[in-house]
This record gives sequence, C-alpha cells and structure tokens, in this order.
Amino acid sequence: MNKYYLLSVNASLVTAVFLSAFSEQAYAQNSQRRIEQIKHTNTYLEIRTNDGQYRITPYSTDVFETRFIPKGEVLVELVQDSHAVVAKPNAVKIRYSETVDKLVYASAGLTVTVHKSPFQISYSYQGKLLTSEKRGYEKIDATSSDASSQNKESISFNLDGQEALYGAGARALGMNRRGHRLPLYNKAHYGYEENSSQMNFAIPLVYSSKMYGIHFDNAAIGTLDLDSKKENSLTYETISGRKTYQIIAGKDWASLVGNYTLLTGRQPIPPRWAFGNFASRFGYHSEAEARKVIAQYRAENIPVDAIIFDLYWFGKEIKGTMGNLAFDQDTFTNPKKMIADFNQQGVKTVLITEPFILTSSNRWQEAVRENILATDKAGKPFTYDFYFGNTGLIDLFQPKARDWFWRIYKDLATMGVAGVWGDLGEPEVHPSELLHANGKISADQVHNIYGHEWAKLVAHGYQKDFPNQRPFILMRAGYSGSQRFGLIPWSGDVNRTWGGLRSQPEIALQMGLQGLAYMHSDLGGFAGANLDDELYARWLQYGVFQPIFRPHAQEEVPSEAIFRAEKAKQLAKAAIELRYRLLPYNYTLAFDNQQQGLPLMRPLFFSDPNNAQLSAHSASYLWGEDFLVQPIMNPGQQQVDVLFPQGVWVDFYSGAIYQGGTSHNVKVSEQSIPVFVRAGAFIPMATPMQSTQFYQDNSLDLHYYHDASVATGAGKMYEDDGQTPDAYAKAAYRLTHFESRYNANKMQLQIQIVQRQGKKMKAQDKQVNLYIHNIKQMPQQVSGLDAAGKVRTSLKFEWDARTQILTTQLVNKATSSNLIHVKW
Repeated sequence: MNKYYLLSVNASLVTAVFLSAFSEQAYAQNSQRRIEQIKHTNTYLEIRTNDGQYRITPYSTDVFETRFIPKGEVLVELVQDSHAVVAKPNAVKIRYSETVDKLVYASAGLTVTVHKSPFQISYSYQGKLLTSEKRGYEKIDATSSDASSQNKESISFNLDGQEALYGAGARALGMNRRGHRLPLYNKAHYGYEENSSQMNFAIPLVYSSKMYGIHFDNAAIGTLDLDSKKENSLTYETISGRKTYQIIAGKDWASLVGNYTLLTGRQPIPPRWAFGNFASRFGYHSEAEARKVIAQYRAENIPVDAIIFDLYWFGKEIKGTMGNLAFDQDTFTNPKKMIADFNQQGVKTVLITEPFILTSSNRWQEAVRENILATDKAGKPFTYDFYFGNTGLIDLFQPKARDWFWRIYKDLATMGVAGVWGDLGEPEVHPSELLHANGKISADQVHNIYGHEWAKLVAHGYQKDFPNQRPFILMRAGYSGSQRFGLIPWSGDVNRTWGGLRSQPEIALQMGLQGLAYMHSDLGGFAGANLDDELYARWLQYGVFQPIFRPHAQEEVPSEAIFRAEKAKQLAKAAIELRYRLLPYNYTLAFDNQQQGLPLMRPLFFSDPNNAQLSAHSASYLWGEDFLVQPIMNPGQQQVDVLFPQGVWVDFYSGAIYQGGTSHNVKVSEQSIPVFVRAGAFIPMATPMQSTQFYQDNSLDLHYYHDASVATGAGKMYEDDGQTPDAYAKAAYRLTHFESRYNANKMQLQIQIVQRQGKKMKAQDKQVNLYIHNIKQMPQQVSGLDAAGKVRTSLKFEWDARTQILTTQLVNKATSSNLIHVKW
C-alpha cells in the first residue's frame, strides 16, 4: 500500500483523480446542521453532526487542529494524514463547558467555541477573538457564476475590517496581501519584476496581523482568496482532499512563527560553506572553463566557497540532453579529480538536476525499463513536449522511482559532489492528465508537494548513506514544512532590472515567516542581458544581508564579480568580504532558526507588531535582531528615508546615532547600502578568509555598540564544525554569551564573555579583538577583572576620537568568565 494517498473501497476508482470520494450531498455550515453527539477529552473534542464529524485536536496550548469528515466518505485507510505536519498532538490541560447555546473547549491559550444554532466554530486567544468559520466546508455548486470556483470545495473565515494578511507562499504583491485572490499552484514566472501573483512556492498558510495563522493542511491544488471581494472573508478552495486546518496563535511574531515551525518542522543548519560566496551562472560548459573561473577567483583574492554547474555538466546543448544525469565525458574528462582539486581549495561542487527524463536522453530506455516514470491511463510513460524536448517525469510517488533517483545522487556524492540543485521542480510542466503512483493519483493532487517530496528524498538519502554530512539542497519549489528537509529556496528567474531587485525583500520576508527562512534571490538578477554595474553592485550589497549569497544569471552578462568592470568588481569584492566577516553572526542566526524557527530576515513589524505604519513595510528589514538594513532599489539614488524601529541605532559605517520610532533622511554612498546596528548589540565577526573551509575559530573580532541609554546588552555566538548534522543535539558545539552593563552614575561599562561548549566539543581559548563603538571620550582605564570583580590586569587600549571606537585585546579563556571593565 502506498503511503501518499487514500485508497477507495471500490477498486474501480484506483485511477480516479481524487484522493477521496464523497457522497453527492452538499455539506455546509448552516442552520440545517445539527449536533447529534459530543465527546471530549484532553486530547480531542469530537462532535457528530447530521452531515459529518468534527474532531478538534490540540497540538499545544497555542495550536489546535480542526478536521471535518463528511458523511458518505468511503475511505478505507488514511496512512499518512499530512505532508506538512510532523508534530504530535499533545494532551494539554483543557477547560470544557456546555450550555444550551454553546460548547467551550479551551486551553490556557486557545479557546474554541462551538455555537449550536446556527452551528458555528470560533477561535479566541487569551480572551481575544481571532476568527470564526463562516459556513464550514461546502461543495461549490457547479453552476456557480465564478468559473474559477466551480466543482470545488471551500471553507471561509470571518475577518475584521482592519487586519492585514500575509503568507500564501512566494509572491510579489506588497507585504499586506489582503485583497488578492491567489492560485495555490506552484508555477515558475520567468522574468518577473515588481508584481507576481503566482510563483514557485504556493503555501496554504495565511497569517493575520491579529497574531494568528491558519494552515490549510491539504496538498491538492486550489485557491486562497484573501478578501478579494471586500466581504471581510478569507476563503480556501480546493479540488478535493483533506478537510483539515490548524489554527496557530502566539503572543508575538516570534512565538507565532515558532509555533508554526514546531508544527511543520524546523530547518537544520546548512553546512557552513553555504554561507559563503557561490560561483554560478547558466552555465559552465566544460571542466577547463570551471577550473579557469576558480583560478581567477583565487588570483583576484575574492572569496568563494562553491561552484554550481548548470545543465551543461551533462550535455553540450540546452535542449535534448536533460535526463542524462551524468558528466559529459567529452567536456568533463576527469570530474572526480576536478571536484577533489576544488575541494582542496575550499570550493564545493554543486550540480543541477531536473526530474525530467527526455526521450532523447541517454537514460530514457533505462527509465522505461525500470518503470520509474509517471504514466497515462493505460499505464504507459506519459510523454509530452516542453521547452527542453519531449519528456517523461520521474514519479516521486513510487518507492522504486525514489530509490532509482537516489542511487544517482548517491553515486555523485561518493564522487565528491557536495550539493544538490533541484530545478524545474514545480514541476515546470505537469499535465493534469498525468498520473502518479502507478496510476492511482493525479498530477493535480500532488503537484504542490512534488518539490517537497524531492527534497525529502535527498535529505533522507543523506541521513541513511552519508550520516556525517549535512546536505545542501537548493530547490525551486516546495510546500509547507519543506524547511525540515534542509530545503534552500530561491525566488526563481527574476528579471535583471531594478524592478526585479525591488521585489526581493518582500519575497524573502514573507517566506521567512512561513518557515522557509533561506529564501534568497539570484544576486544581480537572472533574466535578460542587461549590463548595469550599479544595479549589480547594489544587488550584491543587499545580498550580504540575505540568507544565501549566490550571484547567478544567464551567461550573456557575467554574474561573477571577477568578470565585471573594475569599479563594479571592487564594490562586489567589498560586499563579498563583508559577507565572510559576518560569518559568526550569520551562523548564529542559523542556530536561532534551527532552535526557535526565527527568520534570518525579519519585517520591521516583527519586533513592533502594534505599529500599524509597519504592517505593509518591506523597504527595509531586520537582519536577525540587531541589524537594520535599507537596500537601495533605484538607480542614482543619493539619499533615502529610513524608518527606525524602537531603540537607538548606530550607523554601521559612519557611527552616526539615530533615535528609534522616527524616520530620517540618510545620505547614500556607492560603497555600501545603509546599514544600522541596534545599540546594546554584540556583533561577532571573523578575520578575513578566502573560503569558510579556512575559518579560524581561535580568533574573533567582537564589536559592541554602546549607548548611554542602554543599561544592559546581550548577544551570543554559536559555533560547531560546520558539517556534522545535528551538532547541537550531539553536544558538538560551542556557545559564547556576551553581556554588557553600564552604570551612568559611576561612568563604568562592564563587558562579560562566557564560553560554554558541549561535551563533544574541545575547549578553545580565543584571541579577541574587542571594538566598543560610540565612546565619546577616552577612558581612564580598561581592565580585566577576576570572578570577584577585582582588577586582574590592566589592558592596553586605543581610542579613536574621530570614529569614537575604543579598541582592546584579550585572550578569552574557555574555562572561565572574562570580565572587561571600562572606567571614565
């Protein structure tokens, strides 16, 4: 029995396109629905009605699932309830009460109220109404005047007039997506710019500014209507499938996103090299060309950690060779040695793969013989034409097809390939008539989870055959919860224009809220032969503060810094070098994402949800907790208005001070985009390196951003070996905490550095260069204190009156607390 679909009692239905069959009666939440039986425990509330059964299940005090099973359902077995949810329901302390009018089923957080007549379910959190069902699940009449809604199932929720809505996957619409009707169908959008309503990640999740989310837990294609008719309604429509959703609540955005990622899984930390610079283009045609590119990076002293091979690695032409999935022996004469030579230089190799096997490819006969392709109704390989040729599609919903595909990846990994690039995984062309799982399910039922299952295949393969290696899985399409497989998403084939750049922060910010926190763009833009050095530099300067730094483009105009004009090259080099210096900070963001589900890029409303001015803002954003980033999105821009969140902010480059809660016009330099650091923040930085493989963990540049208004500050730095999966859980990590205390009356600043390591991590003394910013006058003394607060040693220091930076050095002892005392 296959675990990816539901089986019907009637064997004649095995080729049906629906996951389940239902009686012809409509099911709707209305005055005709009557409660017939109630059962409640701490693990669920079950309500039988005249037309079906509800089961409300708490996963935690803040996450409840509601599922409706209509009468007449003829399903025999449901082997896997959800492709998205991995959390298990928890027994929580429940308060239950019943009156003549209603039932109340409540945890310490969420409360479900079921009104008896007319039947209606509403949800509250800590006494505040969040939302309520309008009519419950219902079949939409085939005679509906809205053709796009005919023959579908739907459920609607009530909205208030003010709440902003976010989510629905990757789109370029503006941060507040209320008012849009959005297809839930993964689809590439070549050359998009500032507006795209349908892209590669269609996630059935909606967040509200009222601090709740609704996740529609059904894989089939559909539509999300975010109040397009201005009727204060949120509506989910689908062709069929599970009638299940989860309500997720939280006291703030961090807990809300954390609760969602607990439900659907959290992202493992990528390999450390993934935080470096990539050499990538469409594409490198030969081994000789690739070797020349890496040699030039090293000759120019521009850091690089990986080279990505597009489709020329398996064929000399764009068309006709997809599906070969093996190095072309004419152009790559000794790929194993090439990969080994690159690795010795600190450069990993990543290969593109696609799920399409062309009838003209070297593997076509093998694919047919092994029966690993999706089929037509007659059980024969379903073939069709698309841009690259006549093709079949690997059927990831067959275990033997998954095994076949993994064997190819395993052989490449054994050769030394370090990363998988899964392209066209929407799938790019996926006819509705095509059937999966030996003809048992339709393309439309599993279209949106194809990339999800592909990432799962790779992740599970590495866990089994390469358990000591973190996979790098770059994928163009995915689904709710894909982050738990380590999927690294990117924003597709964006146009190489300023309009293409302007849409990127919004896409990444939205996806970070939805768990896929490594969403990033092809730096410099992908589509079109637009040679614009200013655009290129600004895109890479923005890329320093996005999750993955990967310039990539069509080869007519180079994406690599080494091939740009001298001025653009130097600006790009400076951005790349800063990216490497920020490695300790960025890697710590990855740790927080793994542990708490926190996005790396965060909207300004993330830390100030009550500020309505920020609800639709994406022009600037937070990089972690401590950086405020203002990308430059227009050519020739000389100044920009910057909106500062609460707190005090220090210009990362000039040291200028800005008060939060205000907007300031800031002068723009061509050398960098405006970046600011929160006062009271510690920013750990690395010494320069040409590859993360040569990262030095025995030294650290630690920057503290002081302000007299900040009495206490805190930060941390997470380290591991950069390659061991689940290093933190295996106690193979080092975690260093930083704290500051400022006494304005005594004019004293104290900084404490405490290092702790897991049992499997060797203690490491570290040479620390400490930079304290925004120091207005020279101190009398800088001292190292012992645990009792007594002066242990006097430290040499320098104070620069122009930059207002105080500098000192110390050895941070792994086995003791280090206290630095500054007195004026």
